[in-house]
Amino acid sequence: MATRKNISGELTQELFSAESGDKASLISLVNVHASTTCTVDLYIEKKLTGKFYLAKGIALPVGAILRLDNINFNSTNGFGLFIKLNKGASETPVVDIMIS
Repeated sequence: MATRKNISGELTQELFSAESGDKASLISLVNVHASTTCTVDLYIEKKLTGKFYLAKGIALPVGAILRLDNINFNSTNGFGLFIKLNKGASETPVVDIMIS
């Protein structure tokens, strides 16, 4: 089953918690902002183990799609899935994300 979310702002946001039991094999991100490129960090994290980046500092122009497939993420192993957006200008970044 696919999960769809609209992510905005520069705060780190948890997509799947470590206890959720969620799985992902495909993640697609689309910059839906009207005029601003944003930078994307996508990572998994486990307490006392650290962060492991799936994508770090990827510039995503307006309308561009970032597709990560063959991910094999499973939150039952204690890792959560997180996203952090950074604005490319003075405007708030906005990204649509689909996880399946």
